[in-house]
Amino acid sequence: MRAVLLAFLFFAGFPAASQDPPGWFAQSLLHLPDDVAAAAREGKRVMLYFGQDGCPYCKRLIEVNWGDARIAGKMQRRFVSLALNVWGDRDVTWTDGREMTEKQLAAMLKVQFTPTLVFLDEKGAVARRINGYYPPREFEAAIDDLEMKVGKGKALNPQPFFMRAPLDLRRKPGGRPLAVLFEASPCEGCDEMHRVAFKRKEVLAQVAKFDVAQVALGGNATLLDLNGRKTSEAGWARQLNVSRAPTMLLFDAGGREVLRLEAYLRPFHIAGSLDYVSSGAYRSEPSFQRFLQAKAEAMRRRGETVDLWN
Repeated sequence: MRAVLLAFLFFAGFPAASQDPPGWFAQSLLHLPDDVAAAAREGKRVMLYFGQDGCPYCKRLIEVNWGDARIAGKMQRRFVSLALNVWGDRDVTWTDGREMTEKQLAAMLKVQFTPTLVFLDEKGAVARRINGYYPPREFEAAIDDLEMKVGKGKALNPQPFFMRAPLDLRRKPGGRPLAVLFEASPCEGCDEMHRVAFKRKEVLAQVAKFDVAQVALGGNATLLDLNGRKTSEAGWARQLNVSRAPTMLLFDAGGREVLRLEAYLRPFHIAGSLDYVSSGAYRSEPSFQRFLQAKAEAMRRRGETVDLWN
């Protein structure tokens, strides 16, 4: 494959940090039909990594996940990995021949979180995506079989703000937006979300603006979905293409899905996601990342601390 230097732009509003991908990432002119074909000849698939400078989750993915020799080895054996800047201006040729910039491709693929990983099959179709940061064990499982295996363990974590069963998720005129949490047991990420994020006042302040439903990813309980159809928890998860826990789906008051969180998110990002929907900001700002950047800048101007990780 043809070589070109990778350029990364600074994400204004967040502190700068080195976001260089590992040395085993491929260099490319980003003509993806050629990259896909070359990877297929090696028995591999192309993986597109969308990142940005100053992103703490990108830094953690690079340093922790890809710093693990076992995970790095699997990535190198199975994928040709290409790095793209979610705000970048380099030219990219998509798998169908369309030409666009990095940021236009990110918008076309609806990249709302960094890091986002998009895995292409041997013909250049999107086979799987990982939206946001997964801790190493979950990340390795995702690349091993592309599907989370739901185990059986203790009961799901309770919260006083959860809707009571049986769930009726239909939206009513003048009602509130809806947050749906798909969880499983055992699930380390679910436990941490309850132990950390749902103890924070800034998260709880946003949660209070929603109807919040907890759904067991592999559960058999019956519910009424947003259209009033009776289905099981597992059946609804399949309809929505939800395959891992925790996943949070945010719907507006009319029942339209606005944002999907499928990754390991810390309290600042969870609170920001809820605020993005409850405030209606998504109507005027289609990019969640830009909304979050503006939110962080406004907090700093007020003298408030912006803690992206703790």
